[in-house]
Amino acid sequence: MKKKPVSIRNIADELKISVTTVSFVLNGKAKEKHISKELTKKVLDYAKLINYRPNQIAQSLRTGKSKILVFMVEDISNNFFSKLARIFEDIAYEKGYKVIFCSNENDDEKSNELISLFNFRQVDGFILVPSPGIKDTVEGLIKDNIPVVLLDRFFEGLDCSSVVIDNAQASFDATEHLIHNKFKNIGFITTASDQTQMKGRLSGYESAVIENGLKPHTLQIPFNEIIKGKGKEYVHDFFKKHPDLDAVFFATNYLAQSGLEVLKENNPKLIKELGIIAFDDNDMFKIYDPAITSVSQPLIEISTKLMELMLPLLKKKDVSETSHQIVLKTELIIRESSLVK
Repeated sequence: MKKKPVSIRNIADELKISVTTVSFVLNGKAKEKHISKELTKKVLDYAKLINYRPNQIAQSLRTGKSKILVFMVEDISNNFFSKLARIFEDIAYEKGYKVIFCSNENDDEKSNELISLFNFRQVDGFILVPSPGIKDTVEGLIKDNIPVVLLDRFFEGLDCSSVVIDNAQASFDATEHLIHNKFKNIGFITTASDQTQMKGRLSGYESAVIENGLKPHTLQIPFNEIIKGKGKEYVHDFFKKHPDLDAVFFATNYLAQSGLEVLKENNPKLIKELGIIAFDDNDMFKIYDPAITSVSQPLIEISTKLMELMLPLLKKKDVSETSHQIVLKTELIIRESSLVK
């Protein structure tokens, strides 16, 4: 038979004191409530003796705080998001918060279901990489006074704190780097998306090629096709349709991975002949032959800024009072793949 957990009342009955007194001591309020050091020690020693563990759900109901944050991203297995999550977890832990991680697969139905679930469980706040159609859901959280900080992308016209990078400038600079290294027919492979981060990357590429008198060559793959594993087919057809490409810029690291696989399977010599850049660095890019040039996002700075925005919201009585949009710069890590051939 499962042993029944020890409660505050059990401690109170054993020590012949009130439940309220035990609660004050266990919640660190003994000094504030003028409870003697002797009684405080007696309660703490007994709690330790019987291995007392607080009921977190009951505690959150009393205090209105769970000390839990949700960190929802597109795909937690993606190298960029997993690294970011790991850094954020450490920062949150230092501030006294635990983190629940989950993936929405950029799907609105899954996003809404997860947000509803965790909101019901009374988490304290949400760090969200939002799927495209949940603007109203996020707005509803804010109206209900639930702290929300958006990551990687944002909704135009929605007054919500966010931490993003300057995608357009990062993409422009990476494309210019290829052009300066004598590449003239540069392809851009991205997802078909109206979300702000992907729009920025596409516009940055297009601006750079047009300003330099070149012609854009773009492939926009529907995200649901990528989820189904059909991304490589689109990339293969794109290379076949544009045999004169001398460089290619991949808008995400997973698209770069698919593209490199396509090249290796069909024309491995092209890997060394093409100029190649990937958006979002990956540890594997360092050991490719050639090593892959990439746009690197500032993971530690992003994570730090997320927590800097979240902490004041957790203390506010009205989270809609102020919002801050933080835009960070990237770094172009130049490796062999983008150098003059």
